[in-house]
Amino acid sequence: MTQRIGNRPFAGLRYYHVRLSTLAVRLLMPSNIPDLLARALAARADLIARLDAEQTDAYRLFHGTVEGESGLTIDRYGELLLVQTFHRALGADELAAIEGFYADAFPGLPVIWNDRSQSNSRIANTLEPERNEIAHLPREIRELGVRYRFQARHAGQDPWLFLDLRAGRRRVMQEATRKSVLNMFAYTCGIGIAAAKAGARHVVNVDFAESALAVGKESARLNELPIRVRFVKCDAFAALRQFSGIGQPQFVRGKRMPPFPELKAQQFDVVFLDPPRYARSPFGVVDLVKDYPALFKPALLATAEGGTLICCNNVAQMDREAWVDQLERSARKAGRPIREVEIIAPEADFPSPDDKPPLKIALLHV
Repeated sequence: MTQRIGNRPFAGLRYYHVRLSTLAVRLLMPSNIPDLLARALAARADLIARLDAEQTDAYRLFHGTVEGESGLTIDRYGELLLVQTFHRALGADELAAIEGFYADAFPGLPVIWNDRSQSNSRIANTLEPERNEIAHLPREIRELGVRYRFQARHAGQDPWLFLDLRAGRRRVMQEATRKSVLNMFAYTCGIGIAAAKAGARHVVNVDFAESALAVGKESARLNELPIRVRFVKCDAFAALRQFSGIGQPQFVRGKRMPPFPELKAQQFDVVFLDPPRYARSPFGVVDLVKDYPALFKPALLATAEGGTLICCNNVAQMDREAWVDQLERSARKAGRPIREVEIIAPEADFPSPDDKPPLKIALLHV
């Protein structure tokens, strides 16, 4: 039985070795990009077949940092391919080589290029009208049988579903059945939607951005969820302090805090914590390098005894063992020692030859 990639039957590595090598020779480009793309796709052949069987059509096709072209990423999001550049813009010949390669490997899937090599990773390149329309078209993608809303271009910068977090969503789906789940820094609520799809009895997504939560609500509507998922627009510190029972005062050092929703103290069976590297608000400072415990302590206190706290750290320079040691020390200090630590690695479309992926996910049994 063959699997399908795009509209083309998939019959294993041998097909791709022959077909992709032929394509690379035919292009005759001065760049070696087609060869790199061919090797990356061949290395993912088994993974793509497994993901297809799991109803997943969103995955990384080229992870340039470790596959030969630093700053270049290429992802499949359903019936569209998203090319992103972070260090430099693509030359016209390089973009043509990429488009030509995937026109053969994934016929019918348009390629959208987002150049994010300038300051703040803002998209700098304009698209021709027809392609711009394609880039702004709301789409539906699938991962592990869960449906998500997606657009290649929108008002923000980051894609609406972080593909390296698939391993975390997979693990949450294994943990969530009949449990309560708190999804902090929810962004577009992928973790929460996955938990609800897997049979969680109660799900709360918290993010400060109304626009991100709106995408999450769209994704919730795409799925036949057995429960009504909750979406809370709130600063993470204000939410965690209230859920944990610490409390969030209206006034701090004589200054009135910005408005925030009143939330009852409660503990959750599963808490997922995926903060940005650095962020500042009137309620506190998120700093994954210097002060992860500032978030970790209230998140731990909002986790039920015997529950699961899943923490993420996306700072590449942060040593995983040192970070986990920091979490363990912080937990002991809070009087809630960690019983067991499980490291969740990104899946094979995010290769890490040194076993030190930038995204670190630690599942803590507390």
